[in-house]
Amino acid sequence: MIDIVEVSPRDGLQNESVVLSTEAKVELVERAVRAGSRRIEVTSFVNPRRVPQLADADEVMAALPRYDGVRYAGLVMNGRGLDRALAAGVDEVDIVVVATDTFCDRNQGMTTAEACDVAAGLVQAARAAGVFTTITIGASFGCPFEGEVPVERLRGVVQRVVAAGPDELALADTIGVAVPTDITERLALAGQLSDLPLRLHLHDTRNTGVANAVAAVQAGVTTLDASIGGAGGCPFAPAATGNVATEDLIYLFHRMGLETGLDLTETLSTSAWLEQSLDTTLPTALLRAGNFPS
Repeated sequence: MIDIVEVSPRDGLQNESVVLSTEAKVELVERAVRAGSRRIEVTSFVNPRRVPQLADADEVMAALPRYDGVRYAGLVMNGRGLDRALAAGVDEVDIVVVATDTFCDRNQGMTTAEACDVAAGLVQAARAAGVFTTITIGASFGCPFEGEVPVERLRGVVQRVVAAGPDELALADTIGVAVPTDITERLALAGQLSDLPLRLHLHDTRNTGVANAVAAVQAGVTTLDASIGGAGGCPFAPAATGNVATEDLIYLFHRMGLETGLDLTETLSTSAWLEQSLDTTLPTALLRAGNFPS
């Protein structure tokens, strides 16, 4: 069973020029649930001046219907964000540590070491509140400012993050530079350093996202992030275009005989709706080509 974490309401919207209404964001989440999503990253509790597309995080959470077996996650960067997320009733928090100092400073105004310290405190506070925690290591495969991220650099960051004690560890290809051999190597590294459940966040910037997803599953990782339509990108990284598309992964895994619990027809319908709502052409392949057999 492949567990696809739907990130379109957060990562999918944060870099788009069109700002969806609160009602449209709630509809996006409801559509994802109808398609079978059970883990959804619904918003980001960060300074609205930094990410104005998600300024209504509290309103979105308050308006979301609750479903048995569906978990809503919020991204947090600091104590204020965590307080807001807990007050809003999130089921999970996703905490970010960027693997390079330059990008970490651009993303959250601190060094990687400082971000690790902050993350440790956030994990403790979230655990005390009974909330599941993921720490995502951004730029695990490459940095838009420093270039290659050496394996030894990633090793040190993973060790610090594991020591913080989250429930789950995620590696993120934030700018979409990884190829399958990178995925295999760095997931193996993370597995050597920790027995935490592993998760992978992929971007399809250079058309390697689907290949990287296969490499991840072959390496034993069965939890992957994806975004309906392939919407998304990072506003703090140049040319960090869309996430790997949820529908592309559904098609891929179903053709491989692997279950996702997601309905492709429903997801494609939402992809078309989201493309129209954002008034853009999303990078999804399946929306263009369709299912096979049709």
